[in-house]
Amino acid sequence: MQAIGNEQLQDDYRNVLKAFYGALKSADKYIRFAFLTGVTKFGKVSVFSDLNNLTDISFDRRYSAICGVTEAELHEYFDAGVAELADVNGMTKEECYGQLKLDYDGYHFDWNTPGIYNPFSLLNTLSSCQFRDYWFETGTPTFLVHQLQKTNYRLDEMTEEKLSADTLNSIDIMDENPLPLLYQSGYLTIKDYDVRFKNFRLGFPNREVREGVVKYLVPYYTPKNENKSNFSIARFVDEVENGNAEGFMRGLESFFANGDYALMGDKELYFHNAMYVFFTLLGFYVDVERHTINGRMDIVVQTKDYVYIFELKIDQSADVALKQIDEKGYALPFASDSRKLFRIGVNFSTEKRCIDDGKVL
Repeated sequence: MQAIGNEQLQDDYRNVLKAFYGALKSADKYIRFAFLTGVTKFGKVSVFSDLNNLTDISFDRRYSAICGVTEAELHEYFDAGVAELADVNGMTKEECYGQLKLDYDGYHFDWNTPGIYNPFSLLNTLSSCQFRDYWFETGTPTFLVHQLQKTNYRLDEMTEEKLSADTLNSIDIMDENPLPLLYQSGYLTIKDYDVRFKNFRLGFPNREVREGVVKYLVPYYTPKNENKSNFSIARFVDEVENGNAEGFMRGLESFFANGDYALMGDKELYFHNAMYVFFTLLGFYVDVERHTINGRMDIVVQTKDYVYIFELKIDQSADVALKQIDEKGYALPFASDSRKLFRIGVNFSTEKRCIDDGKVL
């Protein structure tokens, strides 16, 4: 995977692996049991053709908890460690268990199976008594960005698209769809399964992975500005939490206006992906619900005192966006809410390559 983008180097690696597995096959009379994990499949290249006595257990629910730590195992074997972690961080043990689950649980090797904790992150957290993103710090997924950009993939579809088992288990279509690659490398996991159509829906396993992926995507999917590489997320959050909708909109307009668009490519796709990264990152600090309606983004941001309803348009107008908020009744669920509600219409101009119209009501 690290050699993605270098076809010659990939072929060299595959040939080495093919010879290695062939040697295992010829020595099988000496091997009583062998277990291979962390394997990415390159079916067309027949990396495993010389080791055809393997049994693939990737989707065998009998082995769905063989790698990692289950909830039951965490409570049975690590309860004393969790108690210490809770004490050091000023939490109750129940709160600590909840934080561990939110941060490191959620991997599934089949549908309707127990969630699995990332053992690397879990054990490092218990050892150091600090909640950190340990697994994501072990490497940078450059291959992930390479394939997402190469396939012009819409980021908001990562957790919406449905894939068959054959597609999910093959990496040979990665030049058309990057999701099997993201699944096999651990950045996405199985979230749901449609029994009728035999399709899987993927999603981020936990907060550690979701936040790590989105933060890593920021410089690749947002306007390039060396002085604002994190595009002042703290200021945006402060304005949202204090009801400064006009200030928030000025910042959002500036966010797009000051960028280097040399590598922007498809302008509409760029806008969708940049807004996905922006609001997902904002959602780590305030409550953001994000939905896709008819190919356009509908966003609700909620704080203790305020509710913001965003409608975004491309090459139309802020008035059209506001009209849709009213016609679709997006504000109705908050009619009896005591919080102040803002309706915000935003239009992105592909010709000007910026937000050229924004209104707050």
